[in-house]
Amino acid sequence: MVSPSPTPLLHVEGLTTTFHAGGAPFAVVDEVDLYVNRGEFVGVVGESGCGKSVMALSLMRLLEEPEASVRARSLRLGDQELLSLTEHQMCSVRGKRMGMVFQEPMTSLNPVYTVGWQVSEGMRIHERLARNDAWERSVAMLTRVGISDAREIAHAYPHQLSGGMRQRVVMAIALACGPELLLADEPTTALDVTLQKQFLELIQSLRAEQNLGVLFISHDLSVIASQADRVYVMYAGQVVETGTAAEVLHSPRHPYTQGLLASIPGMGEPSERTEMFAEKRPRKRLPTIEGTVPDVRQLPAGCRFAPRCVSRVDACTKAAVPLRALSATQSVRCVRAEELAS
Repeated sequence: MVSPSPTPLLHVEGLTTTFHAGGAPFAVVDEVDLYVNRGEFVGVVGESGCGKSVMALSLMRLLEEPEASVRARSLRLGDQELLSLTEHQMCSVRGKRMGMVFQEPMTSLNPVYTVGWQVSEGMRIHERLARNDAWERSVAMLTRVGISDAREIAHAYPHQLSGGMRQRVVMAIALACGPELLLADEPTTALDVTLQKQFLELIQSLRAEQNLGVLFISHDLSVIASQADRVYVMYAGQVVETGTAAEVLHSPRHPYTQGLLASIPGMGEPSERTEMFAEKRPRKRLPTIEGTVPDVRQLPAGCRFAPRCVSRVDACTKAAVPLRALSATQSVRCVRAEELAS
């Protein structure tokens, strides 16, 4: 697998997040290695229940102990080891050096404070701006994320806004203090196509202006394909494939990645679909991945994807499968990776 730059912005080794909620503890994120370089856009994909959101919350250290414990050999932002920080010290990192767009905009905002107060809060805390100066900057940030009547919206409360508008407010909060790293958990889900395009263009402009690193979680593989430099595919708490966007999305070597791509219109066998519409032939049924993501408290032996995999062999169920390098840039967790070149 390709090595990160000498000083990656985010460098994670062996991230494991364990929940302690009744009965035996269970790992929702299991030994994840990940890095994001400065100015890089990294995509994370996988079905619901694969551990993507828990991983992002773990990186921000937003999961409370003792209900959840986050461990890693290293969890470093620049030259700062985050796991060694106290909660008070971590508060100076969140919002200033790391910003996060949460998955659910309906519950990410405080219902008793105005939008402008919430966007300006980080500026007042981290940059010690006067209230009026922070308010004006919050209006400017709301405008930048695509809110045309920003000054009016700044005086509104979250319940007065649509879901898409709330999502843009959450984006404004995450970007308000010019973070070095942006964690975005399904940030475009509540947006229509036009606003989605505006948000992605905003991220790309910030990458160019501020050398912003982006870790972008999404179910939309078309967004990842058009935006990402590298991709991590997660399944049942583990990374099962990683590499450049071109490798993972155009030459996947893991059956799970191949199944995800095949089940999405426009992502697999484009020439065949073009011929199908040109000749007005009946549409083919999209393939699906049978079954569901396993309960992390009852994981199968061997490869975690084996019960759903049509390419499995006996070796898949005998022992845990390690993530291994196929090339300098691509790594896969599959015993048949060389045979499954697409």
